Amino acid sequence: MQQTNKIMSDNWQEDEDRIKKVFGDKTWSEIKSEESWRIFKIMSEFVQGIDHLSKIGPCVSIFGSARTSPEDKYYQLAEQIAAKLVRHGYGVITGGGPGIMEAGNKGAKSENGRSVGLNIELPFEQTPNPFIDADKNMNFDFFFVRKVMFVKYSQGFIIMPGGFGTLDEMFESLTLIQTHKIGRFPVVLVGSDYWSGLLDWMKKTMVGHGNIHAEDLELFAVVDTPTEAVKIIDDFYAKYLLKPNF
Repeated sequence: MQQTNKIMSDNWQEDEDRIKKVFGDKTWSEIKSEESWRIFKIMSEFVQGIDHLSKIGPCVSIFGSARTSPEDKYYQLAEQIAAKLVRHGYGVITGGGPGIMEAGNKGAKSENGRSVGLNIELPFEQTPNPFIDADKNMNFDFFFVRKVMFVKYSQGFIIMPGGFGTLDEMFESLTLIQTHKIGRFPVVLVGSDYWSGLLDWMKKTMVGHGNIHAEDLELFAVVDTPTEAVKIIDDFYAKYLLKPNF
């Protein structure tokens, strides 16, 4: 616990130093130079991601907490869902780290399926798990590039219990579907007990204040078993030819 607190304290200090650096005096030439190199770095990540992922075929993304231990029921559930997805002909994409992400890659690997990891360097928690295919283990510096890859090459989204990052990925997917930026691909929340509080709040508060329509709650499904989760993906596959989203 003390080690974790020290790491977090060091990270906050780094954040403070980064903020001070942003507000430091720079010449226009320095600003232009830094931004130009940043653009090239962003472009290179897009090129690398598209080049690798355009060849992987139909895949489903599994999102969830990096902090979930292998003993947790949701870890085991994610592993079972991933294995079942592979048996039904899909590859699995995760964030490439530990916890639920590891479970997803582990399940895919156990069935000799495509196991993709879209990793990102973070100050804590995120290290590549050992169940990613060697040629499908990718690293990103920019969150937004990584998120584009998740959405572009997934034909479905499995949302396991998680924290801020999982909620970000879940609502990103729902927002793109709601605004018709991508098709109405299946979004499946796993664990009715875990999600019930959020869903009650969405119904009572978000719908109640008119910030979403009641029909928007039909953009996702809530299930508790691997069979239910994969059936929703299969039902979608039966109706449409799977392909990149845009």
